Formats: sequence, structure tokens, C-alpha cells
Amino acid sequence: MSLPADRTPVIIGVGDVLDRPADPAAALEPLALMETAVRAADADAGGGFLARIDSLDVINLVSWRYDRVAKRLAERLGIVPPRADYAIVGGETPTTKIHEAALRIMNGNSMVAVVTGGEAQNAVAKAKAAGISLPWTPPAREPENPIIPSDHVTPLGLQHGIFQPIHIYPLYENATVAAWGLTPRQALAESGAAYERISQAAAANPFAWGRKAFPAAEITTVSDDNRMICWPYTKRMVANNNVNAAAAVLMTTLAAARAAGIPEERIIHVHGGASAGEHMDYLKRDQYVHSCAQDAVLGQAMRIAPNGFDRVELYSCFPTVPKMARRTLGLGADVPLSVMGGLSFAGAGLNCYMLHSTCAMVRSLRERPADQALLYGQGGYVTKHHALVIGNRPAEAAWLMLNKDVQDVAEDARGDVPRFDGAHEGPAVVETFSIVFGREGQPSHGSVVGRTPFGARVFGKLDIADADAVATLLSLDASPIGLPGRVRLSDDGLQRWTFA
Repeated sequence: MSLPADRTPVIIGVGDVLDRPADPAAALEPLALMETAVRAADADAGGGFLARIDSLDVINLVSWRYDRVAKRLAERLGIVPPRADYAIVGGETPTTKIHEAALRIMNGNSMVAVVTGGEAQNAVAKAKAAGISLPWTPPAREPENPIIPSDHVTPLGLQHGIFQPIHIYPLYENATVAAWGLTPRQALAESGAAYERISQAAAANPFAWGRKAFPAAEITTVSDDNRMICWPYTKRMVANNNVNAAAAVLMTTLAAARAAGIPEERIIHVHGGASAGEHMDYLKRDQYVHSCAQDAVLGQAMRIAPNGFDRVELYSCFPTVPKMARRTLGLGADVPLSVMGGLSFAGAGLNCYMLHSTCAMVRSLRERPADQALLYGQGGYVTKHHALVIGNRPAEAAWLMLNKDVQDVAEDARGDVPRFDGAHEGPAVVETFSIVFGREGQPSHGSVVGRTPFGARVFGKLDIADADAVATLLSLDASPIGLPGRVRLSDDGLQRWTFA
């Protein structure tokens, strides 16, 4: 059963903006970028919707810390929406906010909604390097490190130096190699092939920050301009947030869209989706070979689209995320995983990638209609997940009425979380590991997550001077997962890892 037209949520306008001035002082500040994107989305819808906006969501920004962000943007747009919200940090946040806006429209609580976000990290970094002040709206506080969400960092992670996203995603990458029966070399080849296709999407996307296609070997092989950052991820396998960009998605009812004379082929329907999460502390996960939360949200997306998806956008901050999602979805290894062009190549503001991806998917569906397409966003450290299904086909009421929160599904699928035993000394086996590289191209530090004979979890720092241990962990020919080792307590109270 279809929804009545005056309760059917649709996307009618999308807007992207890139800003590349040679002089960072001439760059648009994030508020100006978002204003430009919203106006572009209104123009894309044929105009006349700005004054009717009753719901405004602004994605959390980090490059310039304004106060009253949503209110400031509304003032620049000359509107006073009854609802103006500043969203939380998270790569999944755009898909979440678009989904929530659709539900408000369906429930009669909104008529015209906008979700927008923008960053100017590129200009901020250049200005800092040049020692100049930017002539922007004064920030309420100094910009923070955009890569380290403070609410995700644990003291133990900081003590080990395993606390940034680039340090933690390899825990999943390295664990899945063994779980999927691959050698590290085979897993690296899979990442390279997938990212080669993603870079090709970026090269074809006029709204991508980077528009160069790379062959797989140039993505996975260490070179002067592609250093190893954290095993096995090179620079071209890591998200690029150093951009000046913004995007906006404009939504309304099908009835309002038709009344405005918007052609049917330009109207994209929101079908529904789901959200779920993992524990914030990565040492309190049940395992590292898949994500129960990711599986749950993708499972609901597949229930909404039992005939499959014509195309997908799988979040690609690091290769392990789309590789796990591809397997859950049952997609072949050669299926394109992005229409936007990936975080490594197309790039995006820290929390904004799925907003740009939604714009790219809408344009793709207008050019080549399809019943259903998937937008999958992820945030934290394989922590927060949200899937959203959109398409040219009108939505069924039952799809949108499915429970958005599928946390209970994730919890039912989750295994027992191993007890952490930070006092254990003695034998253990490798569960997974992370080795961080310095800018000079050599390993700087690393840690091993292990399991004791009694099933408890341990966390041992690696002696980076132990060449044999490092070589064992960095072998491309054999996964070290499951190898025996030992942990001992050092004077600082932390466990240290050695191989038996």
C-alpha cells in the first residue's frame, strides 16, 4: 500500500559546493558554504522552497566551532524554521537525519525539510601553516583536532597510542583476513581492486574534491606520495577530510512536489532504513570479524529491497568497512561500491560524506532510474551504522513504518563479550592487532589484542624493536591471527606482547 501523496516523503533538490581559492583568506567559511549549498538545492528543485522550510538539520562541523550553528545558518538564509537542529558527530549522521526528516514528513510534522553540512578544513589548515587569521565569523572556541572524537577515546587506548580511527579500523581489517580464509596479500589485492573502482567514480564526479582515477597498484603500494600510515593502509586507503565543501538535501511531500510542477523523473522517493551501534570502547566488542550492528541495518535494508539494489554507496573511510558490508549484502567482488567516489578520493568534510553521497545518488537516479538504491553510512570506529534506501519507485507505507532502531536485532546476534583481563601474565593468542607507522615510513608503535587460554581478552603493547615479531605481524603471506604469544606486565602497568 502506497502512502497518500501529502504524506509521501521525497527528495526534490540537491546542492553541492566546492571552494578552492589559492589564498585561504579568500575561502568561504563553513556557514557560507552551507548557505550556498542550500540555495543550490532550492534552485535544483525549481526554486521557491526556501521560505517554506520548517525543518533544518545541520551536520556537526569541526573545522570552525561556531555557537548557535543552526540559528546562524537560518539567519543567513533569511528563514525562521520552527525546528532547527545541530546534529551529533558521526559519518552516519547525514543518512540518519535524512531518514528522520522523511519520517517527520510522513507523520505530518514537516512539509519542507533541509539537511545540510559543510567544512573548510583545507582553508583552516592552509591558514594555520601560513600564520594568517581568517576573516570569518569568530568561533565560539578554537577548532579541535578533527580526527579524534573525544567521547570515543579511552585512557587505555591513549596509553597504547591506539585511539584514532586509522589505528582502530585495522583491528577489523586484520581480523577479517583470517576469518575469510585469505592471505594478507589477497586481502590487500581485494582492497586495491575495490578502491580502484571507487577512484574511477570520483574521477567521473564533477563534485568530487579529488578527480583522479588510480590503478590498484598505486593505491596499495607504498611510494613517496603514498606512505604507509597504519598497517595495511596506505594514504590512498584513508579518508581525506582536508576539503572546503558543503552539500544540502531538500525534501518535501510528493503532493507539494507535484504542485510545484517538478517532473516525476526528478523526484526521488525515500523508502526507509535502519540504525544500530556497537559499544564505543573497541575492547568491549564481541569480535572483530564483522559488526552485528552493520549486519542488522543492512539486513533491514535488504528486507525493504528484497529484489536487491541497482546501485550502492557503501561508506569507505577505510577498506574494511565496504568489504564487510559487501559480504553482508551478498554482492560480488566486482560490484561498484560507490557513486560518489569514496572518502579517499572524492573526499568530504568529516561528518558530511553521506550527504554528498546522497546528492550523487539522487543525480545518478535521475540520469538512470532504478527502483531502489542503498546509502550506507558509518561513524565512530565501526561504531554507529545507518542504512537508507531511496529510489525512483514510490515507497510502500510498510517500508517507512518499519522500526528505524534495530539495536535489538544487533544485540540478539551478538556473541558474549570477552572479559578484559589487564592483569593477566602468561600465554595468549593473537585475536587482532594494529601497527602504526611514522612519517619516515617505519613502524612507530603497535599493540596486539589477544585471548587467554580461558577466553579473556588482553591488550599487549608491542616492542617495535623486536624485528621478528614485527615481521610476523606484517607478513603478506600468512595471517598471524591465532598465533601463540605471551603477555607480561611492565612497570607502567600495561601489558607487553611477545611471541612464544
